[in-house]
Amino acid sequence: MKLENTKAQMRKGLLELCVLSIISEEEMYPSDIISQLKKWKMIVVEGTLYPLLNRLKNEELLSYNWKESNSGPPRKYYLITDKGLSFLSELQETWKELSHAVNLSIKKTKQK
Repeated sequence: MKLENTKAQMRKGLLELCVLSIISEEEMYPSDIISQLKKWKMIVVEGTLYPLLNRLKNEELLSYNWKESNSGPPRKYYLITDKGLSFLSELQETWKELSHAVNLSIKKTKQK
């Protein structure tokens, strides 16, 4: 059971980077973000995503537009701000450094 908890915590730690990366490509509706994350095996539910989107919006890393929907009320589409792009760039650099260090660590463990 501990392994599953550790794996979930690892995913949560990277969720902000992944969400910002997805939205940096184009404005996105939350269910489309969830679909993309699931394709990448970054399993997430609405109860995790919506608070994250709200926090990123409050930090001015994201903004949103309302768009009419053919199948119901208008939908909120998120887009990344200039501040968000700068923040994403820093996260990506940090990820490169961390993943390099982890990969070196894993290689050393395998060599023993």
